Amino acid sequence: MALPPPSTMASAMRHRPLGRSGLQVSSMALGTMMFGAWANRDRADCIRIIHAALDAGINLVDTADVYSNGEAEEIVGEALAGRRDDVLVATKLHAPMGDDVNRRGGSRRWIIRACEESLRRLRTDWIDIYQLHRPDPGCDLDETLSALSDLVHQGKVRLIGSSTFQAEEIVEALWMSDARGHVRLRSEQAPYSLLTRGAETAVLPTCARHGMGVITYAPLGGGWLSGRYRRGEALQASPRTATFLAQFDPALPHNARKLDAIEQLAGIADARGISLMHLSLAFAASHPAVSSMILGPRTLEQLQGQLPALDVQLDGAVLDAIDAVIPPGTTVDPRDAGYAIGDSSGMWHLRAIGRAS
Repeated sequence: MALPPPSTMASAMRHRPLGRSGLQVSSMALGTMMFGAWANRDRADCIRIIHAALDAGINLVDTADVYSNGEAEEIVGEALAGRRDDVLVATKLHAPMGDDVNRRGGSRRWIIRACEESLRRLRTDWIDIYQLHRPDPGCDLDETLSALSDLVHQGKVRLIGSSTFQAEEIVEALWMSDARGHVRLRSEQAPYSLLTRGAETAVLPTCARHGMGVITYAPLGGGWLSGRYRRGEALQASPRTATFLAQFDPALPHNARKLDAIEQLAGIADARGISLMHLSLAFAASHPAVSSMILGPRTLEQLQGQLPALDVQLDGAVLDAIDAVIPPGTTVDPRDAGYAIGDSSGMWHLRAIGRAS
């Protein structure tokens, strides 16, 4: 039976445990990478989007120091004036924040300073979830976890998490914390979508086994699953395509495979009576290990168009059909994995946006 056409309103937001941290997070979170100089330069409009997300029941707002070189954090801080106590704020550190070679990475020196700068931009006394944006192979993990633990003990950070860590890196960090008496990682932020299912192989099971919550990002595959990009149709201009034109070139082998998969996935969505976008969002939120799925809207209209995915439930037949197109554990384009051990270019996409802005 086909579902009714989606509206701009959705059912009441559901909440899920963030692993065994004791926190309850909304099943959808608001991501802010598109706020500021990188995409939406209208700060008032960005604040309206944040308020609309909070009004819809979202209680987790995710940002990072590197997003628009700190501007996204400033926007979040301004938007949360008078509402801070009811919102979980997650931010990240690791990426270069200037030309100084020590203003990046996972060193104690940078972690302490980066936290102070994020607190100032966010206009808050504490960060609910402070995340390592990427692993830092050049820094002793003991040094990194020790510094993060000190921030927790000082009350400046409530919980710590990781982002795009591989399963073995997560286990190593947990072992290190137990062996050295450091605070444990409580969450992992992983890319997860119909086109990027690599996390299913080890990261999601590892997090579930060790009581870590999972906050997933890029549920629309960087825009590929929004319905905008279809085989044989001209590429529609957007801030994302202007920055990453080659990333959407249909002549590239990875992109050709994406387009083939999208046509089949769109057929599954049509048979279910929903849009490809809502199918994609519902899938990214459906894994039992996922605590919250980050939406990354650039406009209020995009947010309003994504929220009705709350109403979409995928049954076993739909999930089996999806598996036949994109087998479990498959990532169509390896670059979408975010980071691989030994890959020094793990932040390539963030650096590219910054240069293009």
